[in-house]
Amino acid sequence: MSKLQVSSAYISAATNRFNHAAALSPESTIVAFASGSLIALWDIDDANDNGVYETLRGHEGNVTCLRFLRDDLFFSADDKGAVRAWRRAEGRWSCTVSFEAHSKPISALAVCDNVVATGSSDSSVKIWNLKQESENDELDECQTISLSGRYPLAVAMTTLPKSRAIILAVGGTDRNVNVWTRSENLFVRSASLPGHEDWVRALAFRSPSSSDGAVNGDPLVLASGSQDGTIRLWNVELLVKPVSSTHHMNGTSSTDELLDAFEASLADPTEGEEGGRQITLKRHVISVKFQDTGAQQYTITFDALLIGHEAGVTSLSWASQQTGAGSHLPLPTLLSTSTDSSLILWSPSDTIITSSSNSSAAPSIWINRQRFGDVGGQRLGGFVGGIWAHTSQGNEAMAWGWSGGWRRWRSVRADRGIEDEWREVGAIAGHRGPVKDLSWSPAGEYLISVGLDQTTRIHGAIPCPSRKVWHEVARPQVHGYDLVGVVWLGPWTFASVADEKVVRVFEAPGSFVETIKSLGVGGVVEIDRDRPAAASVPPLGLSNKATSDAPSLLDSTRQGRRPFDGELAATTLWPEVEKVFGHGYESITIASSHSHELIATACRATSPQHAVVRVYSVSTYQPFGSPLEGHTLTVTRIAFSPDDKYIVTVSRDRTWRAFVKEDNGYVPVAMDKSHARIIWDCNWSSEGDIFATASRDKTVKIWAPSATSDRWPALATLKFREAATAIAYCSLDDLRRLLAVGLETGEIFIYSGLKASPDRWDLACVIGRGIAHVDHIHRLAWCATEHAQIKQLASCSEDGTLKVMTIQMGVD
Repeated sequence: MSKLQVSSAYISAATNRFNHAAALSPESTIVAFASGSLIALWDIDDANDNGVYETLRGHEGNVTCLRFLRDDLFFSADDKGAVRAWRRAEGRWSCTVSFEAHSKPISALAVCDNVVATGSSDSSVKIWNLKQESENDELDECQTISLSGRYPLAVAMTTLPKSRAIILAVGGTDRNVNVWTRSENLFVRSASLPGHEDWVRALAFRSPSSSDGAVNGDPLVLASGSQDGTIRLWNVELLVKPVSSTHHMNGTSSTDELLDAFEASLADPTEGEEGGRQITLKRHVISVKFQDTGAQQYTITFDALLIGHEAGVTSLSWASQQTGAGSHLPLPTLLSTSTDSSLILWSPSDTIITSSSNSSAAPSIWINRQRFGDVGGQRLGGFVGGIWAHTSQGNEAMAWGWSGGWRRWRSVRADRGIEDEWREVGAIAGHRGPVKDLSWSPAGEYLISVGLDQTTRIHGAIPCPSRKVWHEVARPQVHGYDLVGVVWLGPWTFASVADEKVVRVFEAPGSFVETIKSLGVGGVVEIDRDRPAAASVPPLGLSNKATSDAPSLLDSTRQGRRPFDGELAATTLWPEVEKVFGHGYESITIASSHSHELIATACRATSPQHAVVRVYSVSTYQPFGSPLEGHTLTVTRIAFSPDDKYIVTVSRDRTWRAFVKEDNGYVPVAMDKSHARIIWDCNWSSEGDIFATASRDKTVKIWAPSATSDRWPALATLKFREAATAIAYCSLDDLRRLLAVGLETGEIFIYSGLKASPDRWDLACVIGRGIAHVDHIHRLAWCATEHAQIKQLASCSEDGTLKVMTIQMGVD
């Protein structure tokens, strides 16, 4: 047959809960962020807003830190202590360095020129020199800085003004900002900046806007953010020694002594609750020695204390100093994120002029210019980290939250004399954890998925000028238990099962129907009856209750755009209309008949008494016949034949069993125990003449029903190098069909066969881990498109990603 061409249509991925888990390339608009053990790439300036377009694999543990050195080179680190360097050549990213830098998780990463600093929970910061070659790079360890039992939470590096020397700032659990400098070979500890009352979690340097910062009064600025909710700004400047007498020097010494005494009095605990917060007024003098020019001295002085967050500061990012037109920003701007669910833009006030001093060290008045996020910190966990970006459409403040989703605000140039207006724009989101199940809606217009992050999400293809682009359009269920299975019962109804004994049924509210219509999602049927406006979860409850009042966010401003991440979590819930009980233990899987008249469920089981499948009528949600018995351990998957005549079940007991439909229920008709290990999945062909079973014994077997025997024959056996965990059939045309097999390693094998020869299957395509997944695939599902030669294959995995791939018939 012709070759199959595979391309990625949609990648849904969440961002890890580390405040250094995302980075923006210096000169482009590519954001790299950590998603489990993967690195996801997202072009935020894409005209079609495609979201994640590629994932890079290689790490064994969860990625914790990312930093760009150049547009074509960035570094990543994980919680197993490994560091990788990634370089782009001819449009493709590849790993050029991979080694174990620390024995424990890496918590901080910084780069400057060819120097890389890594901080780990082994209480050390290591310095590496990058040696770049044509194809491979090398990182040589040149220094280990011991922190004496303290843990580094943030590191930042840059070059000192008018110097080649590098300054390194380390923040951690000792509450101080420790400064190290390197002029030749090794870093030397130079200063310790006190003041914060809790762990220092974020550091960021802002270089002078010109190479000669001392001339225009623009110093090197270090911003430090702490878990105490405050941000401190420190100015680093070249020390210009005035021509002075010995008497003047003695006066300076006595002044420093007076400042020390004043700071000690500020820290006196007898002064009350705020007595421990120090305002460091003393200059910290650091010296950098060079072999050719001798020693240079710099001063580090406290400049401003920024108080505005109600909880710990998680990240800091300075605005880029140039806009797309090449003009300088009017004021330096600092972006800060916090666990109080707020994002703040800080900048010096341009209305307060400190005319009493013309010195570059004159203190500045910093104010809160913009505040984004949720008032009162109502989002669990708040913002984990944020970055500043500049796109062709304006400056953007971006942040990712505790659940792994992003939120973006873009500045829109206003009239002269008025500050820029900021508007929220669409971003990306995904399951934060393994995705356990997915299902196409009856007409294939959208896709629903559930995962261990206790959420149910609906993804739809939204028309754009050039093509359809996938996005998350609703989050109908935010649960208190891990969700493991989901099926559609109609175009506006679905049922889900979780790590509990209940099947929950949901119906779409009117707000979702209107949203889908306004977005232009194809295949949507008309509303068949009146629906509640929306849904909400009562306090301490698990069931979504219908509400007659539409949320205020669902007004005209929502028309024509997809919901933002904050709206997805709060205003796109579906009301729960039914609960179905019956099992004695937690649910494990659910299936629906093709007519949507029946559902079948199974639960965890260690005995034949509980290893039963219960079938319910959707019209009454009452049992349809007796429970299907025969298995001795947990039933892992249930599949209805296309005409709903048969039900096939597979189990941990290594058997499959078939049941045939009669007037008052299903009865046993066949079984087999030819697999040697647990059977993970089963699936019927579209024609109903064969079905397949996938097992941990690294085989997939093809079976044919028999009307005359209870021993159905095995027509073929497909063997693999790893365990087969998911399978799905697809009818290609009148003569051929496809069988997709997902493996425990994340690869997907696609076989083709003639409908007239169900015992012969040829390997048509292998989708490698670069396009598919890197871990156990839980579910595969095909969907037809308007083009007969193009199919879509949806897959979900233990690696936390959900992907939609386009499979197209090529030409030999």
